[in-house]
Amino acid sequence: MMHGTEPVSDRDALALRPHSTITLWLAAAVSALGGLLFGYDWVVIGGAKPFYEAWFQLIEPGQQAWAISCALIGCLAGAMGSGLISDRLGRRRGLLIAALIFAVSSVGTGWAGSIGVFVLWRMLGGVAIGLASGLSPVYIAEIAPAEIRGRMVCLNQIAIVVGILGAQIVNLQIAEPVPAGASLASIAASWNGTTGWRWMFVAAAAPSLAFLVGCLLIPESPRWLAARGDPDGAMRALRRLGGDAYASDALPAIHQSLGVRGSRGLNDVMREPRFRRVLLIGVVLAVLQQWCGINVIFNYAQEIFASAGYAVSDTLFNIVITGVVNCVFTLLALDTVERWGRRRLMLLGCAGLTVIYLLLGACYLAGWQGWPLLLLVVSAIACYAMTLAPVTWVALSEIFPNEARGACMAVATTALWAACFLLTYTFPLINHGIGTGPTFWLYALLCALGLVFVYRHLPETRGKSLEEIEAGWR
Repeated sequence: MMHGTEPVSDRDALALRPHSTITLWLAAAVSALGGLLFGYDWVVIGGAKPFYEAWFQLIEPGQQAWAISCALIGCLAGAMGSGLISDRLGRRRGLLIAALIFAVSSVGTGWAGSIGVFVLWRMLGGVAIGLASGLSPVYIAEIAPAEIRGRMVCLNQIAIVVGILGAQIVNLQIAEPVPAGASLASIAASWNGTTGWRWMFVAAAAPSLAFLVGCLLIPESPRWLAARGDPDGAMRALRRLGGDAYASDALPAIHQSLGVRGSRGLNDVMREPRFRRVLLIGVVLAVLQQWCGINVIFNYAQEIFASAGYAVSDTLFNIVITGVVNCVFTLLALDTVERWGRRRLMLLGCAGLTVIYLLLGACYLAGWQGWPLLLLVVSAIACYAMTLAPVTWVALSEIFPNEARGACMAVATTALWAACFLLTYTFPLINHGIGTGPTFWLYALLCALGLVFVYRHLPETRGKSLEEIEAGWR
């Protein structure tokens, strides 16, 4: 194998020039701020739900489902547009656009005067989520040396769970205690119902501005620059990220993977069976991450804990517990993703969630309440946080070909948000129709099917450069 195609070793990665190491991690951290805002904006609505529903008088399950799931329409639009923006304007400019939308939509949602305006702002915020979910992991994967790429992409997932935990803590700190048995009218007339829930959304404006400023300081993806026919710009970006030796090794391999055609669109990729196969794998992994069912715990935490016998104030505290567990086990994934590998963690996650959901469903059917249910919910979140949550994004950022990574990632993230919309919108309807226990058994079946798919189709990508992974599909 040519020297230029060999991945950078751990020793090489650690031997980067000091300012290059700082630039590399700063760029990854700034990009990961998109994940933090993704996590915050996605989960903040769960804590605000009892209060804005009372204020807007949302009583029917369909109304409640639409208020929560409407942002996913924006997510779909953002995910579909991320490929075009990413390929035409670059990864960095795409992140800048997402940061601006995050800042504007957070304020607009918080001070919406009607449910119609609330829904429109939530959809716009969803556009930012869709953009960030597609662009952040791709940007990080394209700037990272092979031996630490998994850890660096996991940084995006860590940012997501920090954003989730931040939203949960903000909700808990802003909300005043709610008396047990409080009516919708009393909640709507309280400070929580008139003002508190608004500040839960507006609080996202501060990290949005930090994200915006940070995007102005980081380099563009060297792989995008090379694909656009700017080798000098790619070399400068690689030098900023890893130093002269790293740049000299990496650029020839990037050019070799691009070949003579450079950047290609999705239509070109779809004509090649090997790329159709990898795109199908990516789409199924994206759908699996959502249909494993964990997001209903975050978005419908109030209903899940209420059915387990908890009052509103206790539910807000329990939600923070789930956020802490989510954060701790995602940090564990930072180490295990490189030691255990992507495929093994995906298999572990599917198997673990299958068993936990079977037990969770049995508990609901048996009428158990209190700590047994809380323990199983926390276990499901821990399993997901260490496996499917971060590893799906790592795998998606790695498996697609260099010349069409932006377009393929857009398709995968669009599929992810479409699956998320179906999951989020249908949960209250399915839960109302068949009950919470059988609903979790349905998610257990989907996880079992995911286990079979991962076992049969997902290769291991640990320790390989993006160019080596692409060569494996040939």
